[in-house]
Amino acid sequence: MTGGAAVKLPDMAYELMETGYHAMLNYQHRDWGKGFSTVTLQIEPRHLNLAGVLHGGVLSGLLDIVCAQSGIYFPDEQVIRRSVTLSLTTTFTGQCSEGLITACGKVRAQGRRIYSASGEVKDAQGNLLAFGEGTFRYRSQDPIPANK
Repeated sequence: MTGGAAVKLPDMAYELMETGYHAMLNYQHRDWGKGFSTVTLQIEPRHLNLAGVLHGGVLSGLLDIVCAQSGIYFPDEQVIRRSVTLSLTTTFTGQCSEGLITACGKVRAQGRRIYSASGEVKDAQGNLLAFGEGTFRYRSQDPIPANK
């Protein structure tokens, strides 16, 4: 599940990501499908904390994104499924200040309205920077996934 070439998202998804937090982070989608998501981020000075290392909020944000996205893939490009984060736990295990980092998320359990996912963020050398898990709820107006 580590990314290769950039993945094509539905056009509506790109429109939603042009502003706000997604635009500020400036990450790239690498792989996305049923039950998984992978994004990469080229570390920039704006991603660093006062100590000059990658801010924990960036790592937590990436984990939230890949874990949430791992459960909202829908094969019809005209449909965007959404979810909200109910809980997210993050454990920080390493530091870096530059380079390309990769975040991967995977669904662990899924029901009609709620799903759980885990994720990890690694640096370019494969060192684990953070891992976490979250619980997410599908928004009620969006399509409900069929289990498995």
